[in-house]
Amino acid sequence: MELRQLRYFVAVAEELHFGRAAQRVHISGPALSQQILALERELGTDLFVRDRRSVRLNEAGRSLLADARRILSMADDAKRRLQRAAASSSPVRLGYVSWLPEDITGIVGPSVALRLDEWVLPSHTQADRVAEGTLDVALAWVTAEHIGARELTAHPLRLEPLHAVLPGQSSSEPVAAQGIKVLVDADESAWSSWNRFAGDFAAHTGARIVRIDDGGVTGVAFYAHVRRIGAPVLASPKRHTAALPPSLGRRPVAAPVPLWTWSLLHRKDDDRPGVRGVVESLLAAARGRDWLTAPAERWWVPPDDPHLRALSDLR
Repeated sequence: MELRQLRYFVAVAEELHFGRAAQRVHISGPALSQQILALERELGTDLFVRDRRSVRLNEAGRSLLADARRILSMADDAKRRLQRAAASSSPVRLGYVSWLPEDITGIVGPSVALRLDEWVLPSHTQADRVAEGTLDVALAWVTAEHIGARELTAHPLRLEPLHAVLPGQSSSEPVAAQGIKVLVDADESAWSSWNRFAGDFAAHTGARIVRIDDGGVTGVAFYAHVRRIGAPVLASPKRHTAALPPSLGRRPVAAPVPLWTWSLLHRKDDDRPGVRGVVESLLAAARGRDWLTAPAERWWVPPDDPHLRALSDLR
């Protein structure tokens, strides 16, 4: 007596119609009839009373139905437990864009197998990969529209104040947001998140947009643009290895302080223990390390930031 035969039997017993039962279990009507006949031969008794117009359970069928349901329920429970155990033991794939805690494996701990993805891709790409299942969690910048359309959950993980780079020496003296420049790159496939942020910031503050087409939002090319422009330029949160040239300096931006919000993303319906462990560990680290502490000065995030309402409570 096979589990699939019991499933077929229960379907017929509940539908009392071979055609509907066949559709329910996704096999043909003749194949279903043959499986029921094989079950009856193995048990040595008929389970149904059949005539041209109807199908109904006989006494033996009624007796088997309760046992069949119980057996199938136990089998389904065992399958779900094994699937959960397998999911919890499989590595949690984490992707990121630029910022990643240096001690990420220590934060997560040994109870979760964490696998850092080698592809460091733009924010919108990493969010899409979480949605499609090629990543389990990601650290990225997203909009409320982005997470809503892709059925993601976004937890605020870190607030990063952005600074300006300008000709001259570094100083703690702030630069007014209205007086800086922001770079917007023509390559939307690589810089759409930054372009969205920069455009919104310019619209809010009156900062001037400078359009480029060489990927110079970061790195050596960024420093070349600062020298060419000869004025304070908003630096992106993209990490790079190029050293700040001696002729350039960093200064904070004020009135308002631009805040880049790093989100911790996962799929809404992903309740696997490993994913929950990574999320809970990182959020605990964020609280303990003041990653979510907003500046005392007036600050700004884009109007479509998914954490705007929560951050407003900090004002």
